[in-house]
Amino acid sequence: MRSWLALFLALALTSAHAADDGAREAARAAITRQAEALVRDDAATAYAQAAPAIQGMFPTADVFLGMVRNHYRPVYRHRTFVFGQMQDLGDGALSQDVAIQDEDGVDWTAVYSLERGADGAWRISGCRLVKAEGTNA
Repeated sequence: MRSWLALFLALALTSAHAADDGAREAARAAITRQAEALVRDDAATAYAQAAPAIQGMFPTADVFLGMVRNHYRPVYRHRTFVFGQMQDLGDGALSQDVAIQDEDGVDWTAVYSLERGADGAWRISGCRLVKAEGTNA
């Protein structure tokens, strides 16, 4: 019983310091827009969700899409895409975990980093893929 109470208190304290619901929804919406655009090969919409620093590394939407296609295949073509834990990193930055199953049935966690721009919009500033434990693909 004590462990459940401790877990509940830890979660309550964590959420008290987290981004407000509107910020969470807006950040998740940016990730969703990009994921849906990638499925459609809509390079312009996917690229528009990237933070300026990412756009600076990939000067066109097509170059960006090629990078995602080659290096982030589970994000590019996925069977499932389920939001997990979000963490407020402070200073207008968030981290969002997404459970992904790729087209071959392999499970991954995509850890997205997001930043709020001067215009107030959330943009994706990075994505780190981690293969699920026990996965042999």
